[in-house]
This record gives sequence, C-alpha cells and structure tokens, in this order.
Amino acid sequence: MPFQGRIVDVAIDEVDLGEAGVVRREYTNHPGSVIVVALDDDDNVLLLRQYRHPVGAFLWELPAGLLDIDGEDPHIAAARELAEEADVHAARWDVLLDLLPSPGGSNEAARVYLARDLTPVPEHERHLREAEEADMVAVPVPLEDAAALALAGRLHNGQTVSGILAAAIGRASSWKTLRPITAPWEYRRN
Repeated sequence: MPFQGRIVDVAIDEVDLGEAGVVRREYTNHPGSVIVVALDDDDNVLLLRQYRHPVGAFLWELPAGLLDIDGEDPHIAAARELAEEADVHAARWDVLLDLLPSPGGSNEAARVYLARDLTPVPEHERHLREAEEADMVAVPVPLEDAAALALAGRLHNGQTVSGILAAAIGRASSWKTLRPITAPWEYRRN
C-alpha cells in the first residue's frame, strides 16, 4: 500500500489475467458508504448543499457518509448520517439500490436507502457540524423536480442522481422495487 490516508488508501495489485498476462492495477481502498433518500410526507426529498474540494464546488447531494465505524450496521450508519446532516430521524427504512460508484479505480460499495416517516431531531440533540458541513442545510425538493434536475445535468453527484432516479422509479411502481434493510449486499467488504 503506497499511500494510507484518513479515509482511503491506495493499493497496487498484480493481477493474473491468464492468457492476457499479468497486469498491475492501482485503486483506492475505500470503507464503503451509505446514501439516504429522505422522503417526507409530501414527497419532497431532502437535498444538502455541500462544498466538495476535489471538484472545487458546492454540490447538491443526498445525506451520505462513510462506513468508517468498525462493526456498525450500514442501516444504523445511514440513520446516523441522516440525523447528523439533515436533522431528521426516519421510522421507515428500505433499500433502494446498491452501487459500485467507480469500479475501475475504487472498491467502494455504496448502498442507497429510502427513509420515510420523518421527524425532526430535537434541537438539543442535534449534531454540531464542522468544516465542510458547518453551513449545510437540508432543503426539501419535490421528488419530480429533483429527478428533472438530475436529468438536466444540474445534479452531479453520481449516488445522488442514482438515488433520486431510483426513488422516482420506485414511487411510480408503488414501491415494488424496494428491498428490506437486511437484503444481501454483494460487494460490501466488511
């Protein structure tokens, strides 16, 4: 491992491709992530505006976070991130989809949840946000409008776009596409 960072490491593997030979592949070793489509009773999805330094811009995104606490259940991590970033709890949770955001360069596995039956986190229990999250505010956007923004190229985070479009498709099918939070997660590493 030529680089070990706070969030990701860089790994180099020698891969035997049989007749095609042995190749060297570099990739980021990522702990995995969870993303939350928080849908209120009026079918608004909560979007957050957050600064992302690698692209030097503020992006509109869904609440999300890393699976960086050993042994933490992904659903619990998603609930924690929703409370910390959007100041809401959800009573109902389902799996929308599983993603490999960049499988050519990272082993990150991401799970997108649908959170419903939302209630506000009491003021005295709210998470103190720091750094890029300090000014983050959750903005409710009608799901149809969020899907239109995604298709118009106005939303740029891949997990956000995927989650919003999956929620729009799921709602159009009366939520028949949903899976339970215990559904197998094929590419999750830990």
